[in-house]
Amino acid sequence: MGRAAKLATDFGEGGDPAADVGPPARYRAFISYSHVDETVARRLHRWLETYRIPARLVGQITEEGTVPRRLSPIFRDRNELPASSSLDDAVKAALAESASLIVLCSPDAARSRWVGEEISHFRATHPDRPVLAALLRGAPEDAFPAALIDDGEAERKREPVAADFRKGGDGKLARLKLVAGLSGVALDEIVQRDAQRQLRRVMAITLGMIVSTLILAMLLIVALEARNEAERQRQQAEGLIEFMLTDLRSRLQGVGRLDILGSVNERALAYYGAQGDLGRLPSSSLERRARVLQAMGADDQRRGAVDMALNEYREAHRTTRALLAEKPNDAQRIFTHAQSEFFLGYVDYQRGRYDAARPHFQAYLDLARRLVAIDPHDVRALREYGYAQGNMCSLELSSKANMAQVLGACRGALSAMKKVAAARPADAEVRNDLANRHAWMADALRASGRMREALAERQEQARIVDDLLRSDPINAGYRQSWMLSRYSIAMLYVDLGDKQAAWQPAREARDANALLIATDPQNQDWRHWRQRIADSFRGLSKEN
Repeated sequence: MGRAAKLATDFGEGGDPAADVGPPARYRAFISYSHVDETVARRLHRWLETYRIPARLVGQITEEGTVPRRLSPIFRDRNELPASSSLDDAVKAALAESASLIVLCSPDAARSRWVGEEISHFRATHPDRPVLAALLRGAPEDAFPAALIDDGEAERKREPVAADFRKGGDGKLARLKLVAGLSGVALDEIVQRDAQRQLRRVMAITLGMIVSTLILAMLLIVALEARNEAERQRQQAEGLIEFMLTDLRSRLQGVGRLDILGSVNERALAYYGAQGDLGRLPSSSLERRARVLQAMGADDQRRGAVDMALNEYREAHRTTRALLAEKPNDAQRIFTHAQSEFFLGYVDYQRGRYDAARPHFQAYLDLARRLVAIDPHDVRALREYGYAQGNMCSLELSSKANMAQVLGACRGALSAMKKVAAARPADAEVRNDLANRHAWMADALRASGRMREALAERQEQARIVDDLLRSDPINAGYRQSWMLSRYSIAMLYVDLGDKQAAWQPAREARDANALLIATDPQNQDWRHWRQRIADSFRGLSKEN
């Protein structure tokens, strides 16, 4: 009778019971161990009895019988023994009724008389049934009991192949080795099927997470539509605020419709107000709140509500300064605080308070230099440096500083932005920034009396803006740059004494301004330029 057929008979799966030399196998295995290893034995016992053999292997016929779904029951003497007057009799009975023996090997097990006797008794009772070794601690020569390495013949010793549970041993593979030994399935097949099962489990969990995420997103949308305040605020915190600060803002700037952002800004700020103590918010939320305040200030400033904008800028500045103090070398925090410095300086600059604007613009320039120092190849850092240099250029020009100082600042701004444009030749916004730097260079040259050079800079600005408008005809920002380039060219022709040549660009500037105001009547910058262009145009009309 083959071994597989015999064990199949032992577990009641067919065969000839009379052919078996011992009692039926009641237990899949008997765990033999030293009492010192009680904790490990208990954990291993629980894992083996709860382990589910991969479904594709269940039912196969191996040398150990038919592969079961679970490897239970497994005998562990201190857990399984009933009240008995004779411990030896109970252990012997369990050994006789076990299909295999698992020996937990350690120096303590090697010294244990009872572990050795359990091995010897099992081998004497079932010489054809497997004895599996699990190496827990120590070197094999110190951990294997003598009865385990004695093959029954005089003076012949053999070291069994053990599942190595030691640190740096087989890892999870150690337990699978025992599964292979108990089931008779090849180890590589157990490993492969177990890995496939784990992969399916991970895929199922991932799918569940995806489904849960989709369900949550649907609930959030329903909550927004149902105007559930708590869920709406959560959505704002996780998505709406960031969308407003990035994609939505860029799109509305492109069509000149920042007026409709007012209610969104207020809702975003209300979310943070509902959080109570701002000191309990994480740094990322505080930074996002500061960016909301900066955006709101910019919108209010464009609408002419300068005092309101100044309050928002100051609150943003207070927050970004504190965040930067926590992490002074964090590039993102340097960048965010640089924006706060710029906005405060810009309010003073627009009000003609150049001495008050100077410290903020200088701080912005210093922060931009720090960004470049952190990563000289970072295009965003170079771009900020170009902006900061441009601010100093405009400030020195407006405050009528020494012309050498003005020209130096404006050349520095133009040079920095040319580097950014070289790094990002396809970036339309960078090209627009470059056009603006040509414009400031032109103004500096004009202030120093170098009209022909100034006209060349303005014409270069116009060439860049023309290309931008051809690619995006409805972009309000490009249309504004186009308007200002035409107006400035007209004024330079006037300075050069060619008022006839000034007529066409002046009329183009007037028409472009009218289109801009039609898209956003509340934009104070465009209304201001309408008056300036109108005054200049009337002067030209009288001459022609």
